[in-house]
Amino acid sequence: MGTDRTDGTMAGRLSVLLIDDDARLGALLAEYLGKNDIQVTVIGDGEKGIAALSSDRSFDGVLLDLMLPGIDGLEVCRRIRAHAAHTHVPILMLTAKGDDVDKIVGLELGADDYLTKPFNPRELLARLRAVLRRAQKPGAEAPGQAVPQRKSLLRYGELTIDLDAREVAVAGRRPVLTSFEFELLRALAKSAGRVLSREHLMEALKGEEFDSFDRSIDVHISKLRAKIEIDPKDPRYIKTVRGVGYVFSKEG
Repeated sequence: MGTDRTDGTMAGRLSVLLIDDDARLGALLAEYLGKNDIQVTVIGDGEKGIAALSSDRSFDGVLLDLMLPGIDGLEVCRRIRAHAAHTHVPILMLTAKGDDVDKIVGLELGADDYLTKPFNPRELLARLRAVLRRAQKPGAEAPGQAVPQRKSLLRYGELTIDLDAREVAVAGRRPVLTSFEFELLRALAKSAGRVLSREHLMEALKGEEFDSFDRSIDVHISKLRAKIEIDPKDPRYIKTVRGVGYVFSKEG
């Protein structure tokens, strides 16, 4: 597999933890991603993977297989998200074809995206870059691309979104969002008053046009509402437009 440097290449060398018991796949991905400036640490056990993530905070992201010996990938995902230090680390799940229920559960537990096996390494690279890009901290922009401070603060009613700090405040609370949830909220809020289809949101957030699991965006919306809405069953901010998609209310 040759080096694949597209426009989405990120500056600097990144570090990713791959938790997968398929040694052959692990070696292939370590070689391929390594040629694209992403260093891969391969661990074949869920418990050891969690321990490695806890002891080494330099990992920029996690590639997580769902079929693991011992505890499965869903439990690994749940434990990662339950750890305060790992709230924002992006998680890309690797799932078996047709495991739609596992995909939904994985997203509900806090995974940012998923990829079905077998997959094209180029697609894995593109999806991984997308989730890593979304999780970049403030200040990661290239020189000369600083965003004016006031424009980085969005206010709608009791909801405040700080785009630079990647923080949200609502009615005196500071809910913690995953990187995907934050980018989803950003996309909706910056298009306040405009109806966005599921397809538009998925394409905008992934950065590439991929075949997507139709209802995965609904799972993320549901989790986001649970964090920012006073009453998720009667949302003030993110409203559903039946048969079309979602719209962010300007009034809030």
